[in-house]
Amino acid sequence: MNSTKAFDLVTLGEAMIEFNQTTSGERQFLQGFGGDTSNAAIAAARAGAKSAYLTRLGADTFGDELMALWQAEGVDTQAVVRDTKHPTAVYFVTHGKTGHQFSYLRKDSAASHMTPDWLEQPAPQALLQSTKWLLVSGISMAISANACDTVFAAMRQAQAAGAQVALDSNLRLKLWPLERARACITHAVSMCDLFLPSLEDMTALTGLKTPEEIIEWSHQQGAKTVVLKLGEKGALISQSGQSGQKSHAPAFQAKAIDATGAGDCFCGNLLARLAAGDDVATATSYANAAASIAVEGFGAVNPLPKKDQVKVRQSTQP
Repeated sequence: MNSTKAFDLVTLGEAMIEFNQTTSGERQFLQGFGGDTSNAAIAAARAGAKSAYLTRLGADTFGDELMALWQAEGVDTQAVVRDTKHPTAVYFVTHGKTGHQFSYLRKDSAASHMTPDWLEQPAPQALLQSTKWLLVSGISMAISANACDTVFAAMRQAQAAGAQVALDSNLRLKLWPLERARACITHAVSMCDLFLPSLEDMTALTGLKTPEEIIEWSHQQGAKTVVLKLGEKGALISQSGQSGQKSHAPAFQAKAIDATGAGDCFCGNLLARLAAGDDVATATSYANAAASIAVEGFGAVNPLPKKDQVKVRQSTQP
């Protein structure tokens, strides 16, 4: 990978304002920030990577708050567009016996109006030409047909400039029908260098139930490297051309409070370490440690750890 690239990671998608229920059943919500690829960009920045974000925001107060957040976190915003006609999206997280649930207020949001033409403008083009990694997700594609086309265009543009592309499955069936999600995510898998699915997502998407079946399916679609997220069981790593050999990266123990954004934390930290030169196994173990810290606080952004916190957690691994 070209070590002279100006950015370690560029992410593309939708950032949102988060309202997270602090106590199950009570009408009290903590305001924070969310959006999977935004979370990953911040996680990578806290891990020491130079990251940037590609998105559209409303020209509203919530958009101002997100801009201030990225600037405080060191995430480059040169390609963020402020939209005077469409709002910044909002979502709510509620907690119950079955875990956390999402409710969205994002229809016709500013980010849903991104188009492939936008990527030809100087700022987005510069980012895609100067990054080691691009991260996109199922959510990036789900928010609108135009956004989906923009994701595919960004993947092609980044790879043409020598970047590698990572795809997080992040299946949200509240945003699009299963049939369309299956078609679009499958196509994106065929284009990516690194696929970052979760077991739950892939069972819903493909009907396959075992990690081995899901990894085989992913390679068959064209993914060169697969890191399958298994939650409390860690992650399973597979690289094409290694005769079916897989390696397991164990999870770290955590006192889980809120799993919101844990997968985004994992992806951002994994890509930060890959950009720094780690091999996949080492980067995955680091990402597992980071994610174990992220679940110990409320919200998608506030609990994201910095490097020194992750190193302490790694030192506790048996």
